[in-house]
Amino acid sequence: MPDMNMKILVVDDFSTMRRIVKNILKQLGYENVDESENGADAYDKVKANQYAFVITDWNMPVMDGLGFLKKVRTDPELKNLPILMVTAEAEKEKVVAAIQAGVNNYIVKPFTAATLKEKMDRIFT
Repeated sequence: MPDMNMKILVVDDFSTMRRIVKNILKQLGYENVDESENGADAYDKVKANQYAFVITDWNMPVMDGLGFLKKVRTDPELKNLPILMVTAEAEKEKVVAAIQAGVNNYIVKPFTAATLKEKMDRIFT
């Protein structure tokens, strides 16, 4: 069971999607949630703060979710940070690319609170 007080970063260039994910996390009992609008900003935030978990979109300007994931995985301090990718990208090649880059799990939009909870439970058990 994940720690309900853990610090979570939600990364998506679409503010409505960030709000949706934050609301679902709140329903699941997670209150300690920050936001970021692209991979470059998210990387700066994970370098400066102690996040226990990141939920990131794939398609974003400046640095996309895959670029962010690869950058985190090559950083010795951050390489074990659990990352869940939430995206509209459902193509098998994209899923494979994310897995090869070291994503912990993957959700295709749209999704339910139950799906998010299940994926998080799988990552933290």
